[in-house]
Amino acid sequence: MHTVSQTILIVDDEPTILEILSLYLRRDGYKTLQALDGEEALALARSHHPDLLILDIMLPKRSGLEVASKLRHEYPVPIIFLSARGDEADRITGLELGGDDYVVKPFSPREVVARVRAVLRRSPSAQGADDAREVVVGDLRIRPAERSVTVASREVDLTAKEFDLLLFLAKHPRQVFPRDRLLDRVWGFEAVVDESTVTVHIRRLREKIEVDPSHPKRVVTVWGVGYKLEVG
Repeated sequence: MHTVSQTILIVDDEPTILEILSLYLRRDGYKTLQALDGEEALALARSHHPDLLILDIMLPKRSGLEVASKLRHEYPVPIIFLSARGDEADRITGLELGGDDYVVKPFSPREVVARVRAVLRRSPSAQGADDAREVVVGDLRIRPAERSVTVASREVDLTAKEFDLLLFLAKHPRQVFPRDRLLDRVWGFEAVVDESTVTVHIRRLREKIEVDPSHPKRVVTVWGVGYKLEVG
């Protein structure tokens, strides 16, 4: 169950979409905020710190991708992108900017609500006390309660889903997980994304926590099987 205090910021330049999604989300117990353009979205996100953004890519003033790029440097808010375009390049760009899911228009409002639930179930506020304990693997230190990561005492800036992926691997050091298993455990079965999503996030993680991302020593590929977090 989500908490009634959770707030969803919906950003789209079509008022009808804003009203329909707001209606369905409020029926499910969420609070909602609405923005018609990228500038308004940034202002609302910064002033209200919503628990999740539903963010259209094609927006007036600032694109959804630009909004996501700016916010990901300020706080790790989960993002579900909306787009009338379903091509792979758009989806990959959104995922690389920290998107947790990607919905192509036209869509079912009930489907969007289900995806919101799936993403927020994995947010810090939905985790129990055991999940808030610090995780240490070698020189990698993860503090779930603070959503912070250090590597050799160096602070690392991760997106929400990069953090979730790293935390899951760190809780199971040296255990190999296929991409479909990571997709299920980190994104959840309700998230309609494919295994390339995992590949993108693994690459982004390596860019941030590896000394040489082209020759990773921490997040290791086990060819033909999957990925693991190595110790030492």
